Amino acid sequence: MDKIIIRGGNRLSGTVPVSGAKNAALTLLPCALLTEEPVTLRNLPRLADIDGFQHLLNQFGVSTSIAGARPEDFGRVMTLQATRLTSTVAPYDLVRKMRASILVLGPLLSRAGEATVSLPGGCAIGNRPIDLHLKALEAFGAQIELAAGYVRAIAPDGGLPGGDYSFPIVSVGATENALMAAVLARGTSTLHNAAREPEIVDLCNLLVAMGAQIEGIGTSDITIHGVNRLHGATYMVMPDRIEAGSYACAAAITGGDITLAGARAEDMASTIQALRDAGVLVEQVRGGLRVASEGPLRPVTLSTAPYPGLATDMQAQLMAMLCLANGSSVLTETIFENRYMHVPELNRMGAHIETKGRTAIVHGVSKLHGAEVMATDLRASMSLVIAGLAAEGESQVHRLYHLDRGYERLEEKFALIGADVERVGGD
Repeated sequence: MDKIIIRGGNRLSGTVPVSGAKNAALTLLPCALLTEEPVTLRNLPRLADIDGFQHLLNQFGVSTSIAGARPEDFGRVMTLQATRLTSTVAPYDLVRKMRASILVLGPLLSRAGEATVSLPGGCAIGNRPIDLHLKALEAFGAQIELAAGYVRAIAPDGGLPGGDYSFPIVSVGATENALMAAVLARGTSTLHNAAREPEIVDLCNLLVAMGAQIEGIGTSDITIHGVNRLHGATYMVMPDRIEAGSYACAAAITGGDITLAGARAEDMASTIQALRDAGVLVEQVRGGLRVASEGPLRPVTLSTAPYPGLATDMQAQLMAMLCLANGSSVLTETIFENRYMHVPELNRMGAHIETKGRTAIVHGVSKLHGAEVMATDLRASMSLVIAGLAAEGESQVHRLYHLDRGYERLEEKFALIGADVERVGGD
């Protein structure tokens, strides 16, 4: 199994391109199920999760082709076409590795009138039930059955009638599934307390480009007027705000000065504010963002929250950065109850972090040292890499399959900005 070796101490400098957003791409791909015409996605990141989702769509009879992709390029262009659905079953073997697989439930139900999907897998960062997905679909008129580890959703004859649903808590995935289910419903559907993440705006924008009628995009109250059919479209995946924030933390902890080419400040305001509160310079420049850090990092108090609050996907990376702050920082994780599994690994590298429930106190230390560490989930993996970049000596990060799910060709991008990061075959 591969591992990454990091020789710390280099100050990061230069320009790194920001890839298309993983979390957006995994929501845009299943839109191909909603039409028989081709859907072309540009700026699609080269990631294990994207490949996995492509194979899942092939299971339903979706053809996929990649145009003009050179091995040395970041990103690619993929065209998907579901001329005829040959299956509406998402089997366990394909779904178990990737939680985003549940996002085929809504579009399959909407177009084919039925869907059978294995309960999903993914990172072990806490309990992430799909009950809100199912309740929203029931509100739109679906019949839901659970048996033997599978969800089966059935629409009435003639398709989903549509309806209203108020989310008791904000759920990104459930909002996405409900949107895709509602666009081909017979009537009008309304979602209240819907998630407002930029990735959901990206989904809505693609659906509108395909002929959907959606009001309230970017707000917590979304109205979807069902249409008879959708057509194909060509669409550019938004830049990855989490990847951009991750490289920003890497620049900050190394006292670096980098440009994030393609990053959009409007998508990552809470991350930018956290960085600035810690004493990091973040400014808009032509074509992206400049991130620079010269003086000592300041401690901060942070709490994750649904958008526009601080993304839970940035918590681990900011925590790693704050390990070298001049004082104690307090981080509170409100989204997932088990997202501090990186803390023992950071402490192995010389960090001083205490946790109690959903709160972590990060006591800044003068230096970190290299160590062998184990990745536990996608964002935790990146936090260990960030710590390794600033640590004295050599660090080794194992279980790279987590990183490969969400960071496109990480070691190559770090090489562009002067990091000494190498991927090698493991034992």
